[in-house]
Amino acid sequence: GEGGEGGEATASGGKGDEHTSAGEGTMAMAAIPKGVEPDFGNLEEELGLGSEIDLGLANYIWQEKYRPRKPRYFNRVRTGYDWNKYNQTHYDHDNPPPKTVQGYKFNIFYPDLIDKTTTPRYMLEPADSNNFCILRFRAGPPYEDIAFKIINREWSKSRKRGFRCTFERGVLSLYFNFSSHWYRR
Repeated sequence: GEGGEGGEATASGGKGDEHTSAGEGTMAMAAIPKGVEPDFGNLEEELGLGSEIDLGLANYIWQEKYRPRKPRYFNRVRTGYDWNKYNQTHYDHDNPPPKTVQGYKFNIFYPDLIDKTTTPRYMLEPADSNNFCILRFRAGPPYEDIAFKIINREWSKSRKRGFRCTFERGVLSLYFNFSSHWYRR
């Protein structure tokens, strides 16, 4: 045709007379005119967009910050003497009873969370024996889950008794002490 239409290279690979507009290329398969290939107008196939090429290993500034990893943590175990009636009669200040675990303090650091709207959470799971349980912390990418094996006893969830579960400035703090039951005759 005239007006530069005949010699132009189109997306179909240089066949000038098979020119089509975007609306015609998206029509149903039954309306294809004679002499036009069925793949005509399929830009994804023609430009090679269907197959990704390997660019090799590239280094990005942020890659170390967002690679999957375990979070850093700072934990404490609270131990002390259990001065129950039995220990009061069999032990004294000079000969104390054995120390027992009375609580835990967990501080898990999540400074590089990708989704800052979701709060990290913890869950309790059964362990290999009934004396212990597994405390798992989950925050999401780029952090992997982290778990600790703790003593399986009832928690005192009162704030007055030291319970705390907060997430602020990228630090999940979970502090709890075990309930102490006072028995009476």
